[in-house]
Amino acid sequence: MAKVLIVCAGFYRHIYDLQLKGAIDALEAGGHKHELVEVPGALEIPAAISMAADSGAYDAYVALGCVIRGETFHFEIVSTESARGIMALTLDGLPVGNGILTVENEAQALVRADPAQKNKAGEAVAAALALLELKRRFG
Repeated sequence: MAKVLIVCAGFYRHIYDLQLKGAIDALEAGGHKHELVEVPGALEIPAAISMAADSGAYDAYVALGCVIRGETFHFEIVSTESARGIMALTLDGLPVGNGILTVENEAQALVRADPAQKNKAGEAVAAALALLELKRRFG
């Protein structure tokens, strides 16, 4: 059993709600405990995970959010930098599942967020738990 912190970006609430359901369902199916922290957007997710990791209270982390391409370069910055931040945390030894959706449009986001369709949040939970298992194995 693991205690997992889900860090969600609340910018697209209807997508966030679907992702959260997929993640919680996956965690509860495995008998894991979870807590939730909400941040404004995807860029804040790595910082929140880093702060939480300092507490030592969690075994693994799941990052959930959505970045939808718009008319400006902002999409590239947010998607690239949030992924870079999460990868840096992972390379530092934190078991983090990246469930931040980076999509062209809302329709793509809804399919990927929906637990009955692609359920990328459930996949992020599986990734975090797999990394946690490796961390425990290699100490």
